[in-house]
Order: sequence, then structure tokens, then C-alpha cells
Amino acid sequence: MSITKRFIIALIFSLPMLIQMVLMPWGVMLPGGHFTQLGLTTVVMLVAARPFLQSAWASFKKHHSNMDTLVAIGTVTAYSYSIYAMITGQAVFFESAALVVTFVLLGQVFEERMRRNASNAVEKLMNLQAKDAEVIRDGQTVVIPLAQVVAGDVIRVKPGQKIAVDGTIIEGTSTIDEAMVTGESMPAVKKVGDKVIGATMNQTGTFLFRADKVGNDTMLAQIVALVKKAQTSHAPIQNLTDKVSDIFVPVVLIISILTFMVWFSLLGASLGVSLIFAVSVLVIACPCALGLATPTALMVGTGRSAKLGVLIKNGDVLEAVNDVKTVVFDKTGTITVGQPVVTDIVGDQTATLKIAAALEASSEHPLATAIIKRAEADQVQSTAQLADFKAIEGKGVTATLDQATAFVGNDKLLADATISATLKAEMRRLQNEAKTVVLVGMNQQVIGLIAIQDTPKATSQAAIQALKERGLKTVMLTGDNQLVAQAIAKQVGIDQVIADVLPSDKAAHVQALQKNGKVAFVGDGINDAPALTAADVGIAMGSGTDIAIDAGGIVLVKNDLRDVVTALELSQKTFDRIKLNLFWAFVYNVLGIPVAAGLFYTLGITLSPELAGLAMAFSSLSVVTSSLLLNRTRLKSQQRTVAA
Repeated sequence: MSITKRFIIALIFSLPMLIQMVLMPWGVMLPGGHFTQLGLTTVVMLVAARPFLQSAWASFKKHHSNMDTLVAIGTVTAYSYSIYAMITGQAVFFESAALVVTFVLLGQVFEERMRRNASNAVEKLMNLQAKDAEVIRDGQTVVIPLAQVVAGDVIRVKPGQKIAVDGTIIEGTSTIDEAMVTGESMPAVKKVGDKVIGATMNQTGTFLFRADKVGNDTMLAQIVALVKKAQTSHAPIQNLTDKVSDIFVPVVLIISILTFMVWFSLLGASLGVSLIFAVSVLVIACPCALGLATPTALMVGTGRSAKLGVLIKNGDVLEAVNDVKTVVFDKTGTITVGQPVVTDIVGDQTATLKIAAALEASSEHPLATAIIKRAEADQVQSTAQLADFKAIEGKGVTATLDQATAFVGNDKLLADATISATLKAEMRRLQNEAKTVVLVGMNQQVIGLIAIQDTPKATSQAAIQALKERGLKTVMLTGDNQLVAQAIAKQVGIDQVIADVLPSDKAAHVQALQKNGKVAFVGDGINDAPALTAADVGIAMGSGTDIAIDAGGIVLVKNDLRDVVTALELSQKTFDRIKLNLFWAFVYNVLGIPVAAGLFYTLGITLSPELAGLAMAFSSLSVVTSSLLLNRTRLKSQQRTVAA
């Protein structure tokens, strides 16, 4: 039976006794008197309280105690004594047993609802995915259910339709709203060769794409799975809660027994009054709020991070983040774009690009691709006739262009060509900046230079600066040469560079850095997986390989390095909220016990079992509310992103 149903049953059967308690000063009593109360309370104990009793008994047989132990002992004591009192003609406390169960269940209903809301926020993404897809098979267009789509299918998407699964555009262009997955508010422009994400919304154009990932392999399905795993994970700090509860419960039982003995034996109170104080101690001390402190904050924190495009896989990460001293970055594809691009053109830009693009048009070399892309971006086109194309090993290529000999290549061509002093000085300057310099010329005369480099992402410098503001050391760990690595590091503000590192040695370098404190590693490639695993906190770029994503404890869906700061900040705030919850929950229990034990009885301050149960329920509610406030916590990283 669900907690909600048990609470409803407890509420229905205990409500008449609560009404009697309120109206008793005016002589209002339940029909049937004590027998009616016995019947109502018996239903509550047998149905609503049964799981508490079963849990307490199971723990007792294993020589342990838990939160249910206090509730079970308290309610059974009140119920059993009331039967004895009814037989002997004394005052009964059936309403105490029934109302304690009701209020404890009220706290659990709050918890369950919070858990459900946190989970539903993510699961609703799955419900928003397309129900079917327009697939082209055997030259025919057919609409099939989403479950029947297989990898390799070609799917047509029209404006206003949802994209069925993850894939790659093979025809057409469009703008796509990916906010539901990446959190990015601006629509993304997509063209042939670009990736699309299942369940996102197509806005403007019609396009065809090839299905790459379907079912549980889609990004959306993986996000949901990761967040669910994180929300049910066990943060190491929870071990402290378990240890506290294991000691706290026996101590409370001893205090409860001592309370009864002091009131009954030393102060001469009646058996009923002495039991009421003892039961109140048991109920007020029930550490339900302690039990809620960690999981509620964990669920809210990981749920919010998922909405921001940061997937936190487990509770271990939250605790490790707090002590991170150093953040280590892979270079290619993490700090940099991962593709060479033209950064400088020296000389006549149009003429230089025309010649270079004409000669490199048939090449698949990454540097040639960069030149072609720059020519397209600058709308530079060559109409010259190309002939006698020839590759010169180790130097470059030559061809006849408009009856003149053109060449494109590296500085080894200078053995066969001449270059002005100005261009030669510029070539050295660019090379000192760790850029690859392509020489472009006609008839053995260099007329221009094209500098190519894998440039930093637009957000890398801001991300590194934000990490420094948090007092963290930044390190670049790369297999690239020292000169190139230093140039990139200087552009983005990295503190330390470790270059010329073999993939197999990356983990060893991370372990060496760990001697000075905990380390977070950010990477995206297969060669980064060992370092991601070795680091105290592994942060994988969402565009990276599946192996890297599996190895990382945090995944950045939007591939924005600024989200490293968001991940660290939100993880720290979530962990801080767990500690705050634990502190207040524990203080509440400690402060409530003396009141429940009757220490302030002479001042007229007492706490009956039912009021203790109500107070305990609101203690749990306060912890849940505290956790939910994480959704409203301001993040400096997000304010900085908006400002940018």
C-alpha cells in the first residue's frame, strides 16, 4: 500500500479523535466512548502503522535500530497502555497513538511528493518526444511509431515537427529549438553534416536526416537514466547520517526510559502521565528529518543541474567537488574547437585565398579544409582554369593557374621560391605563435601567407577566468608540443602547461597533481578516459566519445566550458545544503527532547505525543522546503553567462 493511501486511512480514522480533543472542553464526546476510540485506533495501527512495526522488528532482529523503531515503540506503548487504562477505568491515550502515525505519515507524504516532482521534471522530457516518424524506406515515405525506427533509417522532418531520434542531417537546412535538452535559448542553425537531437523541435526548414541512435541510446534517454541514477545514489555524507541514527536511536530509547522512571518513581506522577512524557520523547526524537536531509537535496540539486545542461551522475561527485584545488583540461576539443581554422591572412587576402582555395579544392587534408571553409565564408571564388596539378612530397602542391605556375605549401618551398623580407618576418612571427603557416605564391614568388591553428572556443577564456576567481589552479594536459600548448594556454589564461604527454601517461600526471589536493579533469576523447577515471572529479564534454562520457562523473551537455564553473558551483551549493539540512534536523531533535521529557513542565511548557508528531512532521517539511529552495539559489556562473 502506498504512503499516500496509508496517510489517508490514518487521517480518516484519527480525525474524529482530533475533533473530540478540540471540542472536549465543551463536553463533545464520540459516540461509544473509549470503545469507538479503540476501534478507530486499531484500524490505524493495523493498516497505516504496520510498515513501521515491520521495519522496527526487522531491524531489531539484526540488532540494529532505525527511525521506524522510535515510531513503533512510541505508538505501541501508547496503544497498549490505553487498552490497559480502558480496562482499569483510567484515562486513555488512543488519540496519541493514532495522531502520531498520521503526522509521521504526513511528513513521508511530503517527502514522496517531492521525490515524485523531482523525478517527473526529468521524465516529462521523455513524454515530450515524438510519437512517430516519417521514414523513407524503399523510396516510399511511411509514418511509423517511434519504437519501430532503427539506426540507419532516413527520416524527413517538416517545420513544426519534433525530431524523432538522434541523427545527422543529410539534406536540407533548418533552425532547431534545442532548449529542452541543452538549455540554450537561441535556436541552433543546422545544415548537412550537423547532428540533431531527438525530441527537439524543428522550426523553419524541411530536412532529411539519418538516424544514428534510437531507443535507450538517444541523448534524451541517457540524460534521464543518468539523472535517475544520481537522484537515487548514496552520497558519502549519508554514511554520517546512518551512523548518527544508529547511535541516536538507542540513546533516545534510554532517555525515554529514564524520563518514565523519573516521573513515575521520583516525582510521583501517574502511570499514564509518565508514559505520555516517555512516548513524547520517542516521537519528537524520531530523526525523520535527518533521513530526508541528504536525498532531498541530492534530488533537487541534480534535477536543477540537468535543466542547466549539467548531468551529475552520483552523490560522490558532490562531496569531492568541495575539496577540488586544481582543474585539469585536455586541449583539443575541450579548450579548443578541435578543428584547424584560418586565423591570419597576410598579403593580398583575396588573391591569396583564391589561389590557395583553387589548389586545395581536391584535397581532404585538414589544413586544406580550413582554407576552403575560410574562402567560402569570405565568399571568395576562383574561376581560373587549373592544370598540371602536382604534389611535391614534404613541401606542398603546384599547378598551372591561368597559364602561370601557382604553389601552396610549407616553408620548405623557399628553397625553390623567393619571399620578401616583410612576409618572411611575418612568417616567423606567426610560427612563434605556434601557428601553421601556409605559403601561397605565383611563379616562384610568395605573395601571401595563411596561418592556421586549432583555436580556443569562444567561451574558454571566460571559463578559465571564472575558475581562477574561485581560487582554483588551472592546468592544460596535452599530447601536443610545448610551443603550441603554451600559445593556447596564453590565449585563455591557463596557469600551467604539461605538454608532449602520451595518452597512456595522462592518468599518471593527474595522480601526481593529486598530491597537492583533489583534482578535477575535463576531457572529451577516448584517450582522456583513464584521466577522467583517475581524477577525483571527472568532467566529460557532451560532444565527446561514449567512453569518455561513461568515465566522467559529470557530463556537460552543451559542450560549453563555462558549465564547468556551473557544475562546480551547483555541486558545492547542493552539498552545502545537505550539511545545512543535517545541522538543523539534528539541532531540532536535540532541542525538542528536553521539552518532550517535561523538563519545562513547571513553566507550563509541555509537548504531548500528538503535538510532538505534528512538530516532527513539520521538521521533515522544513528540510524538504530547504532542499527545494536550491531551485531558487542564484548561481554566479549563470549571471556571468547572461551578462556575456
